Amino acid sequence: MEITEVRVFLRESPDKKLKAYTTVTFDDAFVVRNIKVIQGSSGLFIAMPSRKVNAKDGSGEVQHRDIAHPITQEFREYLQKRVLEAYEKEVKNAPLAAKKKADSPPAADAAETITLPPDDDISEAAEDM
Repeated sequence: MEITEVRVFLRESPDKKLKAYTTVTFDDAFVVRNIKVIQGSSGLFIAMPSRKVNAKDGSGEVQHRDIAHPITQEFREYLQKRVLEAYEKEVKNAPLAAKKKADSPPAADAAETITLPPDDDISEAAEDM
């Protein structure tokens, strides 16, 4: 399975842990929305889309369950690497995009699409799954 597109939606607040939402397309055929880029104590990581559910033990606690997630550690690492690469690229381009936005008339709110070239080593490993 190959990641064919990563769209990054940066969050404005620099003091928050949530840095961006992303949308990832696989094999130009399947999309997963709302993968989050989070700033943790030891660096950036991704969090898969989830929903709130009540605990089944009757405690009333709210838990979060992933809607979609990688099955293997190898694919999780591949996904995280590609998403964080796209995030870093978008962060570098953000000051340029802000200047362009200030210099041009307002446009529809849209994220920049960044299509990453396949990483042969990782793509081959992912295909073996």
